[in-house]
Amino acid sequence: MSNRFPYLLFCCLLFGCAKENPELQNENVGLKVPPGFPEMIFPESNPYSAYSIELGRRLFHDVRLSDDNALSCASCHQTQFAFATQDVTNMGSSGEPGTRNAPSLGNVGYHPYFTREGGVPTLEMQILVPIQEHNEFNSNIVSIVEELANDNEYQRLSQEAYGQDLTPFVLTRSIANFERTLISGESKYDRFINGDASAFNSDELAGFELFNSEELQCASCHSGFNFSNYEVVNNGLYVNYPDPGLARLSALESDSGKFKVASLRNVGLTPPYMHDGSVNSLEEVIEHYAAGGAGHTQQDGRIQGFELNSTEKERLMAFLHSLTDYSFCQN
Repeated sequence: MSNRFPYLLFCCLLFGCAKENPELQNENVGLKVPPGFPEMIFPESNPYSAYSIELGRRLFHDVRLSDDNALSCASCHQTQFAFATQDVTNMGSSGEPGTRNAPSLGNVGYHPYFTREGGVPTLEMQILVPIQEHNEFNSNIVSIVEELANDNEYQRLSQEAYGQDLTPFVLTRSIANFERTLISGESKYDRFINGDASAFNSDELAGFELFNSEELQCASCHSGFNFSNYEVVNNGLYVNYPDPGLARLSALESDSGKFKVASLRNVGLTPPYMHDGSVNSLEEVIEHYAAGGAGHTQQDGRIQGFELNSTEKERLMAFLHSLTDYSFCQN
């Protein structure tokens, strides 16, 4: 993959850094926000509209964004898997091998920063990452816009949404707004937490208690309505990380192997796990943390290990599966 610093410089030159950090408005116009969720925030430079969402939805599924006209955003972020993938990594344009597992886009609009190492500050800027990466779309946003210039429906939606023809500005913002509508919050857990005590069976309830216990400390990182505190941490997956994580951007040894804490919503639908898809099942994830991690020098101090018997492990897994929102995966 290419170095992110030239990429971020390109973003600033193309779109203007000032526009990427506007005053924000807190309106959830037309969006169904589940109970207990905050309202979705749309930048003032990219307000919600039905036209921008529809334009973004179509672009999200358009294979013309890749240089070989074979891949779209939806190729790796598949609806039936909570807008994630069940591949270890996905092949990029012209068969280039991927290096990271594609995460779920469920509730991505609530994230404070983006990519696995948290190196991109806005969702609009993140749209450029797969476009320009050699092992993803291997393309250029200017050439993409030129190729789509004769698409009359795109031009109509662009004019309705942003008052201008399709441009790089419009392309990134419309896809970002579509992704902000990918809100998932109708699982068994949500019914339980919002007052339906019958939503959980005995195993799920016991697993919920284990998840929140001081011994396991799962909730110390996987917290809040989205089951992530969004911290960028080293979870002790390896002693030596082939992918340096945040250190690839900062060049600091202290950032080695640090990746953003993943949301656990719909986690039962998104194996394999971790940033590189190297852990095949939820049971193996639990075993990794129970063992106390691999002992990397920068491993987060909250990973201390714990003991679970087979029944407790099954109960914890039952709770994790209760986070699945099946209606979200049918849109």
